[in-house]
Amino acid sequence: MSEEVLDSIKQQISENPIILYMKGSPQAPQCGFSAQTVQCMVACGQRFAYVDTRSTPERRSTLPGYANRPTFPQLWGDGELVGGCDIITEMFEAGELETLLVETSEKYATEE
Repeated sequence: MSEEVLDSIKQQISENPIILYMKGSPQAPQCGFSAQTVQCMVACGQRFAYVDTRSTPERRSTLPGYANRPTFPQLWGDGELVGGCDIITEMFEAGELETLLVETSEKYATEE
């Protein structure tokens, strides 16, 4: 595990209150699990950052060890791993995902 890549991942997670590591982009997901996760997140109406793990092989191989989760997508909120597709879908259906995303967004909102 490269320290430089790990530091980059930690920085991304700390600088982005809501970040999704996925295959592809929200506009063009490259797997069904990423597509399902994005669909749930977009329905909640909150902005989020994303990283296409297919374009960053070092990140794709390092993040599972750091997160202790072998699969993608991975949603991180407020510096903590929220989960993957199944957990996100369950949270969305229970109304918990929107609450989490709204509260996280509001916590980091800056006055303009």
